[in-house]
Amino acid sequence: MTEQPRPPAPPAGEPSVQGLFVAFEGGDGAGKSTQARLLGEWLTAEGRTVQLTREPGGTDLGQHIRDLVLHGEDVAPRAEALLFAADRAHHVESLIRPALQRGEVVITDRYLDSSAAYQGAGRDLGADEIRDLSLWAVGGLVPDLTILIDLPSVVGRQRRGGVHDRLESIEGDFHERVRQHFLDLAQRDPGRYLVVDGELAPEAIQQQVRERVRAVLGVSA
Repeated sequence: MTEQPRPPAPPAGEPSVQGLFVAFEGGDGAGKSTQARLLGEWLTAEGRTVQLTREPGGTDLGQHIRDLVLHGEDVAPRAEALLFAADRAHHVESLIRPALQRGEVVITDRYLDSSAAYQGAGRDLGADEIRDLSLWAVGGLVPDLTILIDLPSVVGRQRRGGVHDRLESIEGDFHERVRQHFLDLAQRDPGRYLVVDGELAPEAIQQQVRERVRAVLGVSA
């Protein structure tokens, strides 16, 4: 059987169809959900139509997948990667791409970098292979801006207290491998990433986020 070539990664920073596509990435407990919400509130106040979503769980199907992979019985690592890719494919087709084509702003709490970091680097399934799988699933759609909130894994665990889903509860150096892979991704493509210190106050993080979003939109403060 002839091996099919891998799909090429889209150019760094290539704009989405019409709207603005922003992804928040980072380890568990970094504050992604809070920052995504704050950014959405600000852009809404600025007159933008905003879709605030998450992965997994941004659609009804995604919520079922979220319950299965994060709160259900153990799932084999390769099956886990495929389930996340399935969620992402449906998420993009049914929510993200239509919103962008309407000229809206889409803000997602996690996107394909999370699969490359968690299943690729953390699970040691091959980060490039997992990224290629996700790129195929989404038809090559990458965010205009990815905001990485960087936080030592031990701090994230302290913030979460005793509440951990199936991935959060993994011991050992899993979460440090995840963190390092996020940083490696940002270093390779600085034009499309903003790396923010997750130990800063939420207001300080949001200020940096808004400044970068203004720059992407080409508007002044």
